[in-house]
Amino acid sequence: MSQQKPFISTSFSYETLEETLDIKPTGAQLHIGIPKEIAFQENRVSLTPDAVGVLVSNGHQVTIEHNAGDAAHFRDRDYSEAGARIVYDKAEVYKAPILVKSAPVIEEDIPLLQMGQVIISPMHTTLLKAALLEKMMDKKITALCFEQLKDESGSLPIVRSMSEIAGSAVMLIAGQYLSSANHGKGVLLGGISGIPPSKVIIIGAGIVGEYAARAAIALGASVKVFDNSVYRLKQLQNNIGHRLWTSVLEPKILAKQLKTCEVAVGALGSSTGRAPVVVTEEMVSNMRPGSVVIDVSIDSGGCFETSEITSHEQPIFMKYGVIHYCVPNIPSGFARTASHGISNVLMPLLLEAAEEGGIENLIWQKIYLRSGIYLFKGALTHFHLSQRFNLKYTDLNLLIASRR
Repeated sequence: MSQQKPFISTSFSYETLEETLDIKPTGAQLHIGIPKEIAFQENRVSLTPDAVGVLVSNGHQVTIEHNAGDAAHFRDRDYSEAGARIVYDKAEVYKAPILVKSAPVIEEDIPLLQMGQVIISPMHTTLLKAALLEKMMDKKITALCFEQLKDESGSLPIVRSMSEIAGSAVMLIAGQYLSSANHGKGVLLGGISGIPPSKVIIIGAGIVGEYAARAAIALGASVKVFDNSVYRLKQLQNNIGHRLWTSVLEPKILAKQLKTCEVAVGALGSSTGRAPVVVTEEMVSNMRPGSVVIDVSIDSGGCFETSEITSHEQPIFMKYGVIHYCVPNIPSGFARTASHGISNVLMPLLLEAAEEGGIENLIWQKIYLRSGIYLFKGALTHFHLSQRFNLKYTDLNLLIASRR
């Protein structure tokens, strides 16, 4: 049997396959909902009327609940003139595919949430409950949180602007409680010619610490800053532009400085959730009567052992004759400025998302935004939360890539 020769046809040819490129999608039209916050002491609103005006003129739809901006002195009329639709029913606002909140999602919000909704809001890890998270996962929610939202430079723009407000506000608050009218020492923060300046101790050289130091120096106070990171102390000095008295957190030095100060500010952040307690009860008991403690770290538990949460209505309590101011969410007390700060970050972000064809595409294109996502279509993508609540963790990068 003769061997068959291979058959070669001239009409048969190989062709290269085209490479499929990631085509940029055409722009999407967004529908954004802004509910009125009912969470404790939340006076901010995430988008100002000006920002809403920009979104509407770019072809997007904004639905806002009646009086949502009231606490920040933005009226319904300002929003309707900017092109937003004012509704009186909360459920109506929650029908928007993108929800923008200035307070974390709370239990009351859950029944109103839609399947597959996108929520942009703070997270407040310390107050988060596993049950709430599981209900959001069931509804296949994609959630972006303020606290870990990064920009191109790798910094946290919303945290930064809120910290700048808190830091600047701290000295205004301290000055208020040092005055005789508030049963303080009757000392002018900063002093005048011929009188030694008042002494301010700042614990933590982050953004809050830096802005508190700037405000105190501007008022003429003598400022001493403590932090365990020498790099942060160096950075603080560079940013302020001149030499400051700085020290690492050494308990004996700290106790000695606290004994003679008028104002002590706790501004230590924390990556794990709980701020470290560095000022013991004994240190506070040795402080001068009438001096003021402002614990900005109270949001994450406080760094003074004597701190207890207070409210804007009753901001202070006395312990060992020392005035303690421990109001969480200080920026909410300066709601209009804080709303502008949040809005300045979110409005460009939403415009960019629309340009990319939606939030999901934006996360694919801009890697730096991924750190802010703690839920993606119901999957938990935040490692610390999965550990804390013993829930399944999914890597966001793999999740996004698999959907391409």
